[in-house]
Amino acid sequence: MAQKQGRNKKNPQIKVVRINLSWVLYALLIISIGWMLFNNRGAQAEKVEWAQVEQMIKDGDVREVKYVRNDYKGTVSLRPESVQKYSALYPGGTPPKSSPHFFFLTSTKFDPETVFASLNEALPENSQVKLVIENDAKLWSGILEWIVPMVILIAFWVFMMRGMSRNMGGGPGAGGMNPFNVGKASGKLADKTKVNVTFKDVAGLYGAKEEVMEIVDFLKNPKKYTSLGGKIPKGALLVGPPGTGKTLLAKAVAGEANVPFFSISGSDFVEMFVGVGASRVRDLFAQAKEKAPCIVFIDEIDAVGRARGKNAGFSGNDERENTLNQLLTEMDGFGTNSGVIVLAATNRADILDKALMRAGRFDRQIHVTLPDLNERKEIFEVHLKGLKLASDFDLEGIAKHTPGFSGADIANVCNEAALTAARKNKQIIDTQDFMDAVDRVVGGIERKKTIMSPQEKRLTAYHEAGHAVAGWLLPGCDPVLKVSIIPRGQALGLTWSLPDEKVMMSKSDLIDEMCCLVGGRVAEEIINNGVPCTGALNDFERMTKMAYSMVTYYGMSDKVGNLSFYDSTGAAGYEFTKPYSEKTAELIDSEARKLVDEVTARTRKILLDNWGGLERLAEMLIEKEVIMADDIEAIFGPKAGKHGEARLKTDA
Repeated sequence: MAQKQGRNKKNPQIKVVRINLSWVLYALLIISIGWMLFNNRGAQAEKVEWAQVEQMIKDGDVREVKYVRNDYKGTVSLRPESVQKYSALYPGGTPPKSSPHFFFLTSTKFDPETVFASLNEALPENSQVKLVIENDAKLWSGILEWIVPMVILIAFWVFMMRGMSRNMGGGPGAGGMNPFNVGKASGKLADKTKVNVTFKDVAGLYGAKEEVMEIVDFLKNPKKYTSLGGKIPKGALLVGPPGTGKTLLAKAVAGEANVPFFSISGSDFVEMFVGVGASRVRDLFAQAKEKAPCIVFIDEIDAVGRARGKNAGFSGNDERENTLNQLLTEMDGFGTNSGVIVLAATNRADILDKALMRAGRFDRQIHVTLPDLNERKEIFEVHLKGLKLASDFDLEGIAKHTPGFSGADIANVCNEAALTAARKNKQIIDTQDFMDAVDRVVGGIERKKTIMSPQEKRLTAYHEAGHAVAGWLLPGCDPVLKVSIIPRGQALGLTWSLPDEKVMMSKSDLIDEMCCLVGGRVAEEIINNGVPCTGALNDFERMTKMAYSMVTYYGMSDKVGNLSFYDSTGAAGYEFTKPYSEKTAELIDSEARKLVDEVTARTRKILLDNWGGLERLAEMLIEKEVIMADDIEAIFGPKAGKHGEARLKTDA
């Protein structure tokens, strides 16, 4: 024990206490206000005439008279035993607690020496009055009235500006809120020692990593490429859905490259002041040229790179367009920025200006897509580090149960699984915790306190059973994984499917999916004597969009033909007119309605032919509230294959 204490004395733990200067200023302000409020002397000195002062002196009640010659003003201090004698001269009858008790004003003709000399002669015996005559230089009052307030205001202004600049991400030379640096770029220079993300931490994204790693390799070994006549690319644009790892990939570039790395957001360029955005672009590239070779990363570039003439609000934004023009000039204009590579990220590439997307500015467009099965497994392995998992944890199964999840979604699932296990007072996290976490991320929080009447519960059970039966019997539908009538989020019940990661869908696959969507409403109408309910809103919304897409986008209507009115480039912009005539619009509406009617009739026939199995499934749902694919397979048999016929069983 003595040795441990000795080591602790040699290596004491130093606790650093940080004091916020703003709190010190607030405390001083509160103390000053309190002192002014509570340090009240009571009544103030009252004004009297000189004749009254003479009489007080003659009566022997005055202790001191002080006269300021250049102010033509004097004060009178009474003897303690005489204060109450003159209390009637004060409002409320309360004299001051301390001297002076009275003050008097005189004219310019008042001669204090002569007046006080005559008073001394008229004083009663054994009575002394202290008479003081002085000139007030007013030096300190001038300082207090002018210099001190100015110093306080300047100090407060500097303090506030520095605080705002620090809060807005500014640093030395940064813009922030400092009015003298408003045109400076607020880009942050990444320090190699502070960036711990490398390409090893970026799971999946094989193609995107390969493209970006080539840029990093070019910066590290430029002769490998320049010896063959190659030139360093000017820029690379990372395009993909939210949460797929675009910013993480840029952090990995900062961690791998041994070159300066500037990072800035697109919204940092645009301010309320005219010309600030263009000035900040110039300043950013000026700093980058000094550090060349280097990398500049602009996150959410769509904030400043929106196509000119198509800004939101149906009007041009001169400041944003000026900023974009300056960015175009800096990237590949009359001047050259050799050694400066621009990386940018966006999930709205369709609204970017075409001049920004051309070769010579962003030479490469790197698509960061949603991860596939193998990439999801790698992403799970990254986020599972540090979690206490059960020995029988099924990583393969969890990866298969999360199709369409982005990297951010997977990180959220891992965190929710840990929280779910802790909520249940578990010591380890098992597969069921991850399944519950997936349900929570997809369907929302389970609403355990929602009260459903027996009739509502029965209708919900048949509704979800209709989805499950249609999805199980039709080969084009994704396999049903789980059916639940426990309310989650805004839904009273949910049917989970396990989507196949297919790139293309045939017309028959889309029709089968629409049958699965309308299966809930059809089952409701059958059990409720043809009376519809409001529970199929989301199903109808998805089915309607799918029907119109088949007719107007994919050319799957015989009457409309192989025409597509989809604008994948975004070149049409904000238009109020349709790209087809009114006659064609009527034809599209009739074809979509015809398709929905055919799907509804087909679904009704399938469910009626298998009504016995559907009833068994619905009753099982009412009893258990949650059923799995094994329960459905026990009633209807194995799921029909993609190229097989639907198993339409009459009864089980």
